[in-house]
Amino acid sequence: MPLCPRCDNQVKATDLVCARCRLQLKAHGHPSIELHQATTDEVLCQTCAYDADDTCTFPQRPHARTCTLYQSITAEAERAQGTVRSPQPAPSLAVIWYRYRVWIILLAIFGISLLITVF
Repeated sequence: MPLCPRCDNQVKATDLVCARCRLQLKAHGHPSIELHQATTDEVLCQTCAYDADDTCTFPQRPHARTCTLYQSITAEAERAQGTVRSPQPAPSLAVIWYRYRVWIILLAIFGISLLITVF
């Protein structure tokens, strides 16, 4: 679960605001629009890839402390090299059973009938 940047409280990925400190976590009231916020006194534009290549169209551009367009310069470089990967946990047997139980049962019936036919 992600943490609130202000109070380090655990929040759900779809929460619009932090339950403890009421910090806005998502932009425009939509759970899928990330709202990047500066945690220190620095502005986001200093480390943004869009500001570096002069393609930023954000109105608060040189002094933005919150931004929906923010892309870190270091993340862009790592993504170009292919070193950034989104970790996906291995599915557990319960998840596999829940998703594919019909196919597993049909495969088991087919295997049993094939064994009966051969022997």
